[in-house]
Amino acid sequence: MLDENWATLWEALADAQPDHTAVVIGEQHMTWRSLDDRASRLADYLDRAGIGHDAKVAQLMFNCPEYLESAYAAFKVRASTVNVNYRYKAPEIVHVLTDSGSTALVYHAAFREVVDEVRVHMPELKVLIEVGDETPAIGAVAYERAMSESQPMPRIARSGSDSLLLYTGGTTGLPKGVVWSHRGLFGALAFTGYATLGLDVPETPEEVARVAVDLQKSGRGPVNMTAPPLMHGTAMFLAFSTFVLGGTVVLLSGRRFDPAEMLTLVERERVSQISIVGDAFARPIIAEMERVEDEGRAYDLVSLGRIVSTGATLSSESKRALMARSPNAVVLDMIGASEGGPFAVAMTMPGQDPVDTAKFMATPNTVLFDDVTWEKIPFGSGRSGVLAAAGSMPDGYFGDPEKTSRTFREIDGVRYSIPGDYAIIDADGTVQLLGRGSVCINSGGEKIYPEEVEVAARSHDEVVDCVAVGLPDERFGEIVGLVVSRTNGSTLDEDAVIAHVKKSIADYKAPRRVVFVPEIYRSPSGKADYRWAKEQTSS
Repeated sequence: MLDENWATLWEALADAQPDHTAVVIGEQHMTWRSLDDRASRLADYLDRAGIGHDAKVAQLMFNCPEYLESAYAAFKVRASTVNVNYRYKAPEIVHVLTDSGSTALVYHAAFREVVDEVRVHMPELKVLIEVGDETPAIGAVAYERAMSESQPMPRIARSGSDSLLLYTGGTTGLPKGVVWSHRGLFGALAFTGYATLGLDVPETPEEVARVAVDLQKSGRGPVNMTAPPLMHGTAMFLAFSTFVLGGTVVLLSGRRFDPAEMLTLVERERVSQISIVGDAFARPIIAEMERVEDEGRAYDLVSLGRIVSTGATLSSESKRALMARSPNAVVLDMIGASEGGPFAVAMTMPGQDPVDTAKFMATPNTVLFDDVTWEKIPFGSGRSGVLAAAGSMPDGYFGDPEKTSRTFREIDGVRYSIPGDYAIIDADGTVQLLGRGSVCINSGGEKIYPEEVEVAARSHDEVVDCVAVGLPDERFGEIVGLVVSRTNGSTLDEDAVIAHVKKSIADYKAPRRVVFVPEIYRSPSGKADYRWAKEQTSS
């Protein structure tokens, strides 16, 4: 496996194709030459400020070129990036920065007020860099001033064992840092990069650059639209996998997901792949497509070759609607996690009817384990178990060896990533996803997974989105509660939702209580917030 720091790989790409577009955000286009130069100048500033090997550089920003520049700069000095959810309040940000030991923070001026609250509790923050304002807060330096005061940092030797921290979770507990080595992340992303293009994985930075140039010459260089914000692992890692192929990363410039902007960019930039997070993104995209069709026009999506979804359910109905309007696109729906994967994949080719929602195919690395005995469950047994995957994966959780040993288990001499998703796998390798065990509902001794309830409810035409949670019950311990958002003008009521769910899953799995809300609250990455959903059903 290639054993290099990502900055070293990107430097090789910048040398090989300096004038190729690396990043598009709104109307702004940035070449690899400019990206490398600006990252090198910021790296020089960080280096002179004492930020070096294994230091932690936190990022609190909306999508912007500076997000990718500062990540590149951190890698150049062998520091680790730390993603911070921009919806967090001051106490949550303090937790992430304290837990990670961050000593530098690159933040957008829009967050100046919350950063001022954070600084009171973070004396160890010695470098504050503010993006978007020439007159930064006291104690911070303006991003562009840091650039203008610096020279491109000379390149240094680095290692594939250098790491980055990806903070994840927060829906059922405090965010936790997943430690990825650059070597391990390269191995994991090779699946969505070289393998799907039918290419051998390069073994040196020079080979990485050569493959990228060849892809561009043959017209196969990827142009990837990452719809979720970069602070989410799905977007950042897919951006990395695009970069390593020498491709172009296309980003939304708005601060909220705008399907019209996304589809306009796909059309204008001839995007070859969009990356989304399940129906939370797919449904607004489809609604925008239908809106312009009502006006007698359509978006030109002929360039679109792949639609990739991970992190949340992408229903068969959404797949059909997307594929009907992008006839050249393959839909790749993956069960992945910040902790590794993919654990299973559903690939739908152009002209092929999508399989049932939440059904995937096992990969060669997929295993199903009994979560008590830790014995392998044979495919086709009909038994549910916890999904696991071998292969490239993180080193573990930052500062938490106990949780690391629970999630990354060595069984019979093989290390597996087991983040907690449950499934049933048929004899032919078909995976039926049941959901995350940590939010599993135990009703009278029966296990009910939120995912299967949500999939059943969302198949109703008038259900826009929903989240299932367990509610306390004197008789059964827990019953299923469902928070639902409806289409405009819908009169759908609780009885109708329950009856519809019972058409596709066992009666005991159906919700006993349904609460309607104007909109389902999700993180910017599309993930459900189960704590919020419980508050809605308990009020």
